[in-house]
Amino acid sequence: MPQPDRRLKNQVALVTGASSGIGIGVAKALAADGATVVVNYSRSAEGAEKVVNTIKEEGGRALAIQADISQEDQVKQMFDQVLKEFGTLHILVNNAGIQVDAPFLEMSLAQWQKVLDVNLTGQFLYAREAAKEFIRRGVQPEISKAAGKIICMSSVHEVIPWAGHVNYAASKGGIMLLMKSMAQELAPHKIRINSIGPGAIKTRINHEA
Repeated sequence: MPQPDRRLKNQVALVTGASSGIGIGVAKALAADGATVVVNYSRSAEGAEKVVNTIKEEGGRALAIQADISQEDQVKQMFDQVLKEFGTLHILVNNAGIQVDAPFLEMSLAQWQKVLDVNLTGQFLYAREAAKEFIRRGVQPEISKAAGKIICMSSVHEVIPWAGHVNYAASKGGIMLLMKSMAQELAPHKIRINSIGPGAIKTRINHEA
């Protein structure tokens, strides 16, 4: 039986937070469509390797790389490793995110800052490095009409207020305008940027719900 056309053949995709939750599904879907997938993880090496092994068992290519997305030096080191291993990058899925919940009056600065660092600053750092590579390489018309693609994983809470989760909601609202402003600025370079705002998905982060 002939194999279906793989739209992402010869493209390299990086998925942050790909060792759990939505990131696993994204990584597998990209691989199934032909992309070589870099599985980024922060803590769960075991989870990341499981995703990599699943992709390889299904005939795809994947590599797990650890990096804390909120740390600029680690982000830059990861991009250096990706470019050394695969030559370039075509797709970034800014997926990693966390919740550290507390009532507003009891929320510490550390709780506020941690969520903003990971959910918003992390997306900025990864998108900036990806865009630099997309512009350096330029469009490869035989691969894609775009020089590169960035998908920002947000949440319905970019527009829906969420009492008891002000840090999370603020970070997601920030992602919405980060995405739109990047899209406006980088469009002349033929960099395509979109975001996804899912509702509650049956993953670990929503276990109590």
